[in-house]
Amino acid sequence: MPTWDPTTYLAYADERSRPFLDLLARVDGEPATIADLGCGPGHLMAALRARWPHASIVGVDASPEMIARARAEHAADGVTYVCADLTSWEPAAPVDLLVSNATLQWVPGHLDLLPRLAGTLTEAGTLAFSVPGNFDEPSHVLLRDLAGRAPYAAHTAAVVHPSSHDAATYLATLTATGLRVDAWETTYLHVLDGEDPVLRWILGTGARPVVQALPEDLREQFVTEYGVLLREAYPVRPHGTVLPFRRVFVVARRA
Repeated sequence: MPTWDPTTYLAYADERSRPFLDLLARVDGEPATIADLGCGPGHLMAALRARWPHASIVGVDASPEMIARARAEHAADGVTYVCADLTSWEPAAPVDLLVSNATLQWVPGHLDLLPRLAGTLTEAGTLAFSVPGNFDEPSHVLLRDLAGRAPYAAHTAAVVHPSSHDAATYLATLTATGLRVDAWETTYLHVLDGEDPVLRWILGTGARPVVQALPEDLREQFVTEYGVLLREAYPVRPHGTVLPFRRVFVVARRA
């Protein structure tokens, strides 16, 4: 399993946070209990606390590094953090709101996980999540292609790449469990500044398992080659480097 670097991940915290805020805008009600699945370094906890200041919130993440950062920098009354794998995590009691931002794509077969998560909701509970839908974009296609070439392929063959489904698939899956589902897609056009911004973006997320699977003597070479490919795919414009980023959103409520 790869380890995660909170500092690298937070390099584009504003851009990464926007889908979470757009997701919360579609969540109604006053949940008393909330679980943030894949809470990362806890940087979004303030948004949950601001929206529902009296709720009891648990942040769940499989990364010890992320949970340590969350506990150190985003502790608050009514907030706890748990290091756990979503495939086996269970709340102590049914939850009013399960929310997740850019996490489920890392869970292989997460479509099968959704009915179980829905089963942990209270009678009026809500499951709300967003996932990236950009895995056919150059950033990921180039990553998989390069990782599949020699000399890297011998080390990266077992790497699990993130994946997600379209909004219609999530709608069908969760409607079948009896939930009322609102599902949609949005493409953000992130305008990034600085040198190799798309490379820096993806090294904090999608490329991290690939790079960590490589031996030390190949990592720098891989990152250099990957950076060249990304610069060609995402050229610098007068206003910055544009990274189109499709996101898929779901808010599923018990009727």
